[in-house]
Amino acid sequence: MPSPSKTLLIVYHSMTGGTRQMAEAARAGALEEAGGVHVRLLHARQAGADDVLAADGFLFATPENLAAISGQLKDFFDRSYYGVLDRVQGRPYASLVCAGSDGSNAARQIDRIATGWRLRPIAEPLIVCTHAQTPEAILAAKRIEDGDLARCKALGEAMAAGLALGVF
Repeated sequence: MPSPSKTLLIVYHSMTGGTRQMAEAARAGALEEAGGVHVRLLHARQAGADDVLAADGFLFATPENLAAISGQLKDFFDRSYYGVLDRVQGRPYASLVCAGSDGSNAARQIDRIATGWRLRPIAEPLIVCTHAQTPEAILAAKRIEDGDLARCKALGEAMAAGLALGVF
């Protein structure tokens, strides 16, 4: 069996499990559609510049923390940014945000970083709102609804199909 010709890298951070569920759903969708695409799911602390350089497309997944991306996803970008600058331009990406209220600022931060890398967005940020507003709700383990997980899975499928077909 020939080895896959393209690699989709999914980098995520999750504190309460919501973002992890979203990233895993995207991975499941990508694996179903993977014809010729290798799918890698890495926690942000495990991923680095070499992983980015070896990938043909990206899904970045983060919780919304204080209206921003998580510190661990930011750390991944900080550790990787200059090592891949001017070496990944034009590659496709999308983002997943598990938000307590809005999520748009976290999505904007990812978009700004991706713009610096000159990545190409292939979808609007997929934001799932848990409506967690109290300290107890914010810190509680999350369960993402089936419909939202289906949207994450569909995004993974679309990323894998686009890579496999050479659409992006």
